[in-house]
Amino acid sequence: MQRYFIGFDQTQNDQIWITGEDAHHISRVMRMKEGDHLIAVLPNGSSSQCEILQIEETRIMAKAIGWKQEEKELPIKVAIGSGLPKGDKFEWIIQKGTELGARTFIPFNAARSIVKWDPKKSDKKLIRWEKIAKEAAEQSHRTTIPSIIPPVELEQLLEIGREYRFKVIAYEEEAKNGKSSKFASILGNMSPGDSIIVIFGPEGGLTAEEVSFLENNGFTAVGLGPRILRTETAPLYVLSAISYHFELMR
Repeated sequence: MQRYFIGFDQTQNDQIWITGEDAHHISRVMRMKEGDHLIAVLPNGSSSQCEILQIEETRIMAKAIGWKQEEKELPIKVAIGSGLPKGDKFEWIIQKGTELGARTFIPFNAARSIVKWDPKKSDKKLIRWEKIAKEAAEQSHRTTIPSIIPPVELEQLLEIGREYRFKVIAYEEEAKNGKSSKFASILGNMSPGDSIIVIFGPEGGLTAEEVSFLENNGFTAVGLGPRILRTETAPLYVLSAISYHFELMR
């Protein structure tokens, strides 16, 4: 059943209303009719099956059948810090990372980033990224939409990292040296409710200087197995490993 995120200002008692692009999606794309059902999700994670009562030109009116809390989120709060990659790779990371449970995405300007952030296009780009995250969250039946922080510099990751108990760098040199047990050890020391930020380099990876800077400020460099992963693949590997460890193994 299709789900849509709504704000607290879009519901009163058992009535909800949906406007904007979501209303267009319901009536024009999904071609729903009065009497059809959808799922509405509030910012606090509560969700309800809703029956469509009325379809207007720009608004959908529906009745909530009963609000409940769903357990759909990763038990670990995961932030993905990604050195800005080329093309649409960051959009791919947002879409697939959202499906796999990431809570926050943090793009940053890395030394080897070919793409440079253009402040003049920042608002338009952020809107697109947020739309991708919202649609992926709806598709994967998340109860929260991941947040996306506007691109930062490497030094700003230190301040952001203070919000997380575990701070990790995915570093290919660790993988080459066969040191792939660090990440498994970190997962073994984590408990549901913990938080982790994982930093990934762009194409070409992070420089030794960037890794040393982060390590000197509380981050731990880890390998992700014996194979070298692409910049858009590595975050998905980490999220899959966390999901396996905390959801499928328990």
